[in-house]
Amino acid sequence: MDWKKTVLEEIDKRQDELIDLCCKLIQFPSENPPGDTRDISKFITDYLKEAGIETATHESEQHMFNLLSTVGTKSDKHLLFCGHTDVVPAGDLSRWDFSPFAGEVKDGYILGRGASDMKCGLGGLIFATALLKRLGVPLAGELSLFIVPDEETGGHFGVPWVLERGLITGTAAVIAEPSSPEHPTIGQKGSAWFEFTVEGTPGHGSLSPFKGDSAIVKAAKAIEVLQRLTDMKPNIPEEMRDIIEISKKYVREREKTDVSAVYDHVTVNIGTIHGGTKANVVADRCTIEVDSRVPFGIDYRDVLNEAKRLLLEVGIDAELKPIGFRGNANWTPSSEEIVRYLVESITDVSGKEAYGVLQWASSDARHFRNHGIPVLQYGPAELSTIHNFNERAPVWQVVQAAKVYALTAIKYLGTTDGS
Repeated sequence: MDWKKTVLEEIDKRQDELIDLCCKLIQFPSENPPGDTRDISKFITDYLKEAGIETATHESEQHMFNLLSTVGTKSDKHLLFCGHTDVVPAGDLSRWDFSPFAGEVKDGYILGRGASDMKCGLGGLIFATALLKRLGVPLAGELSLFIVPDEETGGHFGVPWVLERGLITGTAAVIAEPSSPEHPTIGQKGSAWFEFTVEGTPGHGSLSPFKGDSAIVKAAKAIEVLQRLTDMKPNIPEEMRDIIEISKKYVREREKTDVSAVYDHVTVNIGTIHGGTKANVVADRCTIEVDSRVPFGIDYRDVLNEAKRLLLEVGIDAELKPIGFRGNANWTPSSEEIVRYLVESITDVSGKEAYGVLQWASSDARHFRNHGIPVLQYGPAELSTIHNFNERAPVWQVVQAAKVYALTAIKYLGTTDGS
């Protein structure tokens, strides 16, 4: 039996079922916050049960469920297919051209919040796993679906919660996060998010700046000086230089504007500013939230230390409080077996050259690497619509991704009949 050929043919025959599954997943409004995944989790467990797959459910926080399902044969290889059920809020509904939770197909796209990030990828993982079970593919290792509830707000109750408790482990993992069709992401930048509060002295607005000390004016100086974090020079490790140049070339070819500098620079985004009470009162306090991403060759703690030094330079002595994720850049080398098989599978399915690239954001991949599990990300997406209004994903990419997932599982785990 040529299982690879059989599975690819079956996905083609059943692609309407795959697309319908993705649409149904989108129809569950699993926005995070609040992160309630009860309904979508029940739907997934019922779907898998119909395919003969049992699911273990672990509630990590109220109404947040981690789902673990395993098929195949116990061996020294255990592949994890990971995806998250939560999505970012839809936001202002008047700015959508369609209902964000319609989960419908139009003009070759699946429409709705989470289509690209990442319910179509999640649907592909679920469909591919269920199909391998239904066809009786005799996998020579274990394949587990690892479906989590809490990625969009930092992931504390999802992947890290499960791995820290030893509820599942593996020898490799694939996350269905959105990517380019021929370029899975094999590494992510680090992160150093923080907030700080600038103190001032209140006074009557009619007397400013002669009386009172405006926290907002001081915060403006802080914002300006923090832009100099991008001047930090990374000491790029020798083993990272080639993949960084490859990633830069990829971005220059794909993006309408050249943002390739993000790969070897610290980035700084002033995300929110909260300060003052009224227009006619000198502000006594202003709080700023900062999203800083850290390249290979710089420790995130050095970024925080430099931020502290820069603030002192303009007379601001403030505590940098942690928010979100803090950690260093991390990657899975292209030589890892799971990377080689998935990249090879993309070429098998698409007929195009495929290779891994680095991502300038961060993701759940870091948690797998922290536990010694090689991991990469690959999923269908219209990248410009992620976290945006009118989110969508191309149908052809959804089908291609499902094929890549199935092929990767067969190649990595092998089959007991040796086919």
